[in-house]
Amino acid sequence: MTSILFKNARIIDGTSDRANDPVDVFVENNLIREVGSGITTSAETIFDLSRYYLMPGLIDCHVHIVAGVANLGVNATFPDSLVMARSIRIQEGMLKRGFTTVRDVGGADYGQVKAWEEGLVKGPRLVISGKALSQSGGHCDFRGPYNPWPDHYAQRLGSLGRICDGATEVRRFTREEIKGGAKFVKVMANGGVASPTDPIHFLGFSREELKIAVEEAENAGTYVAAHLYTDEAIRRAVECGVHSLEHCNLIQSETAKFAAEQGAVAVPTLVVYDKIASIGGELGMGASAVSKVEAVRKAGMDSISIMHDAGLTLAYGSDLLGEMHQFQSEEFVLRGQVMPAYKVIASATNIGAKLCKMEGQIGTISEGAFADMLVLDANPLDDLSVLGHQGARMAAIMQNGVFAKCNLQ
Repeated sequence: MTSILFKNARIIDGTSDRANDPVDVFVENNLIREVGSGITTSAETIFDLSRYYLMPGLIDCHVHIVAGVANLGVNATFPDSLVMARSIRIQEGMLKRGFTTVRDVGGADYGQVKAWEEGLVKGPRLVISGKALSQSGGHCDFRGPYNPWPDHYAQRLGSLGRICDGATEVRRFTREEIKGGAKFVKVMANGGVASPTDPIHFLGFSREELKIAVEEAENAGTYVAAHLYTDEAIRRAVECGVHSLEHCNLIQSETAKFAAEQGAVAVPTLVVYDKIASIGGELGMGASAVSKVEAVRKAGMDSISIMHDAGLTLAYGSDLLGEMHQFQSEEFVLRGQVMPAYKVIASATNIGAKLCKMEGQIGTISEGAFADMLVLDANPLDDLSVLGHQGARMAAIMQNGVFAKCNLQ
């Protein structure tokens, strides 16, 4: 049994626009056992955090840990062993940046979840959708116009999705992903940037198919997340019962209000478009993908304001690929240009926890939660870039009660 006591901790967790008054936090094994003033419980190790700030571990709700290169069609051709090796490096980088939990929205499998649980991989806790579902010619269909075989990438670890068409296949594949360990279901309900045959305005799946995926997810006690850009696609998805709205760059005010009324959650991913536009070409993304990104990149910042003003709940997402993963934390600064800092932090703490269906377990510093915590050398409410710099401003990173990094005296 291990026990650690943090004294005089000023907590920042996204629930307030100021740090809490100093409290003590007692950690035993992998859990936070007590939070309060003047805790007298004996502990093996005691740290005085008077000079620091304490935060819950960060949660990124839109990642692809198998995306080792930016060109996703090429990524799906690599041997599984190579994809896994690159994925381990990606996961290690995420933990070093303070992300103790991530929600993988297409690609990761249950074997990778088990690898983390067994301590074989040092990275964030994984909440996965399994393979994303795509219609033929939709986002995640990387065959191009000349390859007719729909199962071309289906069994590859490096493939983010699988192709299914019609009510029967959607129902069966949804059930298969849940059976295979998916905690929610991902569908591609709009055209995309990275795939070759679906312009941004394309709608993915029929209403019947979307409703079937929603029904099967709800039968299993979970929800559907959908890749979406256009206002039409977002409205249609919410009407069909989709709960988690990924990207949403082209959303308009009325649809944002409607989504908020339905209790949906949006997961914007601004940073990925910025990086595709600036370095996507040199990282191997095709010219068509780089050109398509402009249609959504410029509208991204406006979409944050539109959704925030409409009262639509926003979770943190990055959606980075290949060498772009290093920019994961820059999403904080981008959102901070149009949102209060504490709400940006909330998107990566308590809001992320709820979307991961782990409310009270992660994204909080409270009794009974997993001991996922960051010790910062400055207040991120004053400067969100404190959460960047590859974790350089994090004096300590704790996950599940174990230090992944500790420079505390």
